[in-house]
Amino acid sequence: MKTGVVIAIFIVLAILHQDFWNWDNKSLWFGFLPAGLGYHAAYSVVVAVFWFLVSRFSWPTKTEEWAERGDN
Repeated sequence: MKTGVVIAIFIVLAILHQDFWNWDNKSLWFGFLPAGLGYHAAYSVVVAVFWFLVSRFSWPTKTEEWAERGDN
């Protein structure tokens, strides 16, 4: 992943975390789950998948291999 794309997605996710549009939402999802709690549950899944993909595809493997070899 390109650094700019990761940073842009991170900023969008940080903005979406502030769900001001749900503050006064009294509706229930699936008949029992408050909208704000349901939103944050879905948001948490999306963020977990995002960070998994970032760590999978953007991890600095060359730096890690250099550190494990121990040659300074």
